[in-house]
Amino acid sequence: MAELDTSSKEGKGGKVRSKKASTRVDLTAMVDLAFLLITFFMLTTTLNKPQAMDLAMPDKDQKQTDQLAVAASRTMTILLGSGDKIEWYIGEPGKSAPTVEGYGKNGIRKTLLENSQKVKQTTGKDMFVIVKPSDKSVYKNMVDILDEMNIANIQSYGIVDISQPEIDLLKKDNIYQ
Repeated sequence: MAELDTSSKEGKGGKVRSKKASTRVDLTAMVDLAFLLITFFMLTTTLNKPQAMDLAMPDKDQKQTDQLAVAASRTMTILLGSGDKIEWYIGEPGKSAPTVEGYGKNGIRKTLLENSQKVKQTTGKDMFVIVKPSDKSVYKNMVDILDEMNIANIQSYGIVDISQPEIDLLKKDNIYQ
């Protein structure tokens, strides 16, 4: 609300001067309204909820001999390199030609879907994927490949350390820089 201050200041002297009106704006109502609006929007908005993917990790006390045998014909190995590049092969290393691809629906997702269908048709079982991140890959690459596994509905996969021959394979294809 605006108020008009018409009080005159009495001073010495006998001259008659014109009264100067000073204006004063009361901001109390505006501050109250601002806090009411802030409170309203804080209470009515929903915050982003973090999305997390469930991972089943083996027990630390589990013996190394409790491993399941998986045929190489239904195993796909994915090597995470630098520069958002992936190298993959099916079967044992060195027996099949590796392929370099990127992420996304026309990259590794398409490959996962095609190979999963091929393995399902030939063996009647689901494909098992081994993910091996290199020390040149970034954390985002690991999250992206897990997202691609979820989108492609790959149920069985493992994350293991990369070996030196596979690092050499990445170096040969210039995706280990």
